[in-house]
Order: sequence, then structure tokens, then C-alpha cells
Amino acid sequence: MPTHASAAKRLRQSEKLRQRNRTSRSQIRTLTKKIRLEPAADEAPELLKEVSILLDRFASRHLHHQNKANRLKSNLTRLVNSARQT
Repeated sequence: MPTHASAAKRLRQSEKLRQRNRTSRSQIRTLTKKIRLEPAADEAPELLKEVSILLDRFASRHLHHQNKANRLKSNLTRLVNSARQT
């Protein structure tokens, strides 16, 4: 346990932030999993758009690195486009 008041406050803040980041990461993982399981589905382009928006938002908050967000968007877009062509 922290011995200083500032350390206790920092512990509370970091726990709150950790929980918020955890739900955000879970949301991204769930949506990407839906796209990867059914890339040819009718709702895949809408999910892809939603994931792209979320990844940009999380990258701006430093939850993901910008390059990682771009890489995920690129890979998912490529997957959906190739599945829709066949």
C-alpha cells in the first residue's frame, strides 16, 4: 500500500484508467474478431468503418500506437476487400 497521499491518489487514478483502457481494448478485439470470422458478411464493411473510427480515436489517446492502428486498419481492409471480391 502507498504511504504517501499522492501515491494513493495516483494508485486510484491509474486503476480507473486501467479499467477504461481495458474496456476499450476489449471492444476493439471483439469487433476485429467478428470481421476476421466473417469477412464476406454483409455487415463487415460497416464493422470495418466502426473499427477504423475507434482505432483512430484510441491512437489519439495513446491506447494504441498510431502505426499499430494503421496496420490493423490496413490488414482488416485488405481482408474484407479480398473476401468481397470472391
